[in-house]
Formats: sequence, structure tokens, C-alpha cells
Amino acid sequence: MDDKIKALLINCTLKPSPAESSTDVLGGQVLDALAEQGVSCDSIRAVDHDIRPGVQTDMGDGDEWPSLRERVLAADILVFATPTWMGQHSSVAQRVLERLDAELSETDEKGRPILFDKVALAVVVGNEDGAHHIAAIVFQSLNDVGYTIPAQGSIYWNGEAMGSTDYKDLDETPEKVAQTITTAAANAAHLARALKTAAYPAA
Repeated sequence: MDDKIKALLINCTLKPSPAESSTDVLGGQVLDALAEQGVSCDSIRAVDHDIRPGVQTDMGDGDEWPSLRERVLAADILVFATPTWMGQHSSVAQRVLERLDAELSETDEKGRPILFDKVALAVVVGNEDGAHHIAAIVFQSLNDVGYTIPAQGSIYWNGEAMGSTDYKDLDETPEKVAQTITTAAANAAHLARALKTAAYPAA
């Protein structure tokens, strides 16, 4: 068994590369904090890939999700990052959640859901309210398919109401956000190692 803990950031910004993304900045800060915990990190900007709508592991006809899914399955920690648009998570985030729904029917050699023993963090960023609502949706969806949520596992930033400053434009990371990043990363790494040592039992 590979004892190295791995994390994958799925950035659900609506902006294709190489456009700057506040979601990418905050998600990257979470990966940096996880790296300080000895975690190996990887990232995907979902909008750069042809992820077909559907709830199967492979929707065929050029669907890129199957190759991305392999990276999801290889990760012990999923950092699910989305911007806030109209008080909701992005359409890209919804599509990724729908594709993860296929894992409900996938089991390991012990008959357990294949995403058991994996940990998820939520990252939400935007210039409007809605972060708690979005985190609740993301956590419920990811928990449904098997992910475990660590204590204080959501990291978010809301800009001033109707303001024009983006997170990526800040001169420095707000103190409370920095503290939350550190705590969430430490808790996620701890939980991932604990689950790797003592997995959930088969029913």
C-alpha cells in the first residue's frame, strides 16, 4: 500500500485557462497548506476538459471524465472548489457532482462504496453571499457518494456585497481565511491518514 497521502483540487471556475481565477488562487492556497502537511498535490481546472453531462462513469463520444476520474480515485483528499454565481455553486461544479454520482454503484473488493476512506474539503469564493449554502450542498453530495468531511472542512471568502474586488486581487490573505486554510488542511490530512490506517468496515 502507498502510504503517501494525495490530494486533488478540482477547480470549478467558469474561466478556462489561462484566465486568472480567484477560485484557483484560494484552492491553490489550500494545496500549499496540504503540502506543508506532507501531502502530494494535483489539480484539475474542470472547464478545460470535455466533461459530458450524465451520471455514468463514461458517457462516451469524447468524454474526458474517465481519465479525470482516475485522478479522483487516486486521491485521498478531494479539494472541491467553486465560485459563487447568483448565490449558487457554478454549473461546472454541478456537472462534476453529477458525474461523481456514478460512484454510488461502484464498490471495492470488500463490497464497500469505492469512495469510502476518502476525505473532502469545500472551497467557495465570490463577491456575494451563499458560501454556507454552497458548502452544505457540496458536502451533502460528496458525503452521499462516500467522502468523509473533516472538522471545519470548508474554506470560503465573500467579498463586499455588490463590490468589485476579487479574491485574486487582494494584497494579502485575510487572517481568518489563512487560519481556516491551515486548520482545514491539517484536519483533512489527519483524517486521511487515519482512514488509510483504519478503513471503514464492510457492512
